[in-house]
Amino acid sequence: MKIKLQQPFTFEGGKRAVLLLHGFTGNSADVRMLGRHLEKHGYTCHAPHYKGHGVPPEELVKTGPADWWKDVMMAYDFLKSKGHEEIAVAGLSLGGVFSLKLGYTVPIKGIVSMCAPMYIKSEEMMFKGVLEYAREFKKYEGKTDEQIEREMDLLADKPMNTLKALQELITEVRENVDLIYAPTYVVQGRHDDVINPKSADIIYDSIESPVKKLKWYEESGHVITLDKEKEQLHEDVLEFLESLDWSE
Repeated sequence: MKIKLQQPFTFEGGKRAVLLLHGFTGNSADVRMLGRHLEKHGYTCHAPHYKGHGVPPEELVKTGPADWWKDVMMAYDFLKSKGHEEIAVAGLSLGGVFSLKLGYTVPIKGIVSMCAPMYIKSEEMMFKGVLEYAREFKKYEGKTDEQIEREMDLLADKPMNTLKALQELITEVRENVDLIYAPTYVVQGRHDDVINPKSADIIYDSIESPVKKLKWYEESGHVITLDKEKEQLHEDVLEFLESLDWSE
């Protein structure tokens, strides 16, 4: 069965630009509703896909953080090439980690970090998450149970060598968060069972920006952009972006 895969998107809304970054094993659907909401209020939103994401999981295991960071920087440069001088960034999970990394790497107007991990999970736990994602993707493709099990066995024999690099990325960002001076909005779901929610406190306490806010969403889990409080999140992110000192 031919399935329709999610695609990166660019919503042309206005001069102000927001880079939207999805999570590990996620895709642009993570941030599409947020993008549409911001577009309605005059923001141009661009959401890339990292290499190996939004495609069959066999592609994911061949990629790593160096590839994904390159895609993030290409997306930032894409907005620059479209004439956007001021760019804010909002990222979920791994996308939140990349949002923070952007904050001390290139000029960023403001940062929204959503459920971003600052603590390291074991490679075994992370690979388990990859396998869960792979199983769901194969079900979505309409494959038989027998075919799925056969492909899962093959995938389980090819562990991701880059999971260690992903752990190193999170450590690197945690050690450099105090170099961030851009206004930052830290978002965390109270029922997040994927990362250690205390990560939010580390980010909030460490960044040096004089303008920073931390909000806990009491009814939400890890994929907060698609959870019960998504409409409130949309409004809060918009309010934060509107508070920034845009030149126009």
